[in-house]
Amino acid sequence: MQKDSFNIVLCGMGFMGTMHAQIYSRIPETRITAVVDTNPDGAATRLKELGLEVPVFATLQDALATVPSDVVDICVPTDQHEAFVREAAEAGKDIFCEKPITLTTDSAQRILQAVKAVHFQVGQCMRFWPQYEALQEIIASGKAGRLLSLSLQRRAGRTSHSVGDWLNKAERSHGAALDLHIHDTDYVLSLFGTPQAVTSVGTREHSGLNHIFTTYHYDNGPAVVAEGGWNYPAQWGFQMAFQAVFENGTVEFDSTATPSLTGTFGHEPKGEISFKKSVADSSSVQIGNLSDLGGYFSELRYFVDCLKTGKHPEIATGAQAAESLRVVEHEIQSADTRRTVNIPSL
Repeated sequence: MQKDSFNIVLCGMGFMGTMHAQIYSRIPETRITAVVDTNPDGAATRLKELGLEVPVFATLQDALATVPSDVVDICVPTDQHEAFVREAAEAGKDIFCEKPITLTTDSAQRILQAVKAVHFQVGQCMRFWPQYEALQEIIASGKAGRLLSLSLQRRAGRTSHSVGDWLNKAERSHGAALDLHIHDTDYVLSLFGTPQAVTSVGTREHSGLNHIFTTYHYDNGPAVVAEGGWNYPAQWGFQMAFQAVFENGTVEFDSTATPSLTGTFGHEPKGEISFKKSVADSSSVQIGNLSDLGGYFSELRYFVDCLKTGKHPEIATGAQAAESLRVVEHEIQSADTRRTVNIPSL
């Protein structure tokens, strides 16, 4: 049944939960009716700072039994995703789940079984990030000729913002390879599909594989490599970037540069490339080192639009997120064994 407005139960008021709360306050069709957090006092304080008056519950069960709800938005640590998704799905709620979908392929398959009867989307936000969308359009248009190579980077200072420091606990996050680098893996798959094999090297520390370099092997495809790591000094900051080389041009993105997206086509001099900006005014949104809402707003706007029309999401689906997870698992295996790993077809 199609609807025009949606009651949201938001699970987790850490960094991403706080981000989602701000975004929902800017989407007219949504209203947060409850927050679920293991630290109710802390969550209530963050909500007050955002100017939101929302009841806070210690469990999803209590929230669903008390307030009206259509959607459960899950921003809890990754090792809790499956339990929250299954509880929400059993209650018949549509679900938005932050990335990565979960920690293992087996867990992802259980999630996919659980959400068959509801709308489900995963927060692989690079599929909605304006500069990455622009590159995808340039590749599809053929204006620069055939893509020869693509290099992607995602780098960050040592993470310290997670509640209870869960991101630095390998058993809970599987390190930067899964929590950070999966964004670029997912984007690569959106462009070219699943590679035939991967070759990875990396740096493993107490908190997991925290810096990874991967080559994705495609028969008759472009050369594709990606780097991701969060083992830079704590004050280093954050950078995401890519460089695409075509037969007749280049496109470069650097989140720390102005302009952020540049390129050259044919004999033209290098210059700024225009791209679709976020549709929300981001002047008062608190999102750390990033300069605007980018794909965060767009992915939730897309999810709500799917709910309004009764359509299941076709971008950042559960199946796509599960496949990205499967590829990263093979990347981690390659890095740990220092061998190229073939990826079996499903």
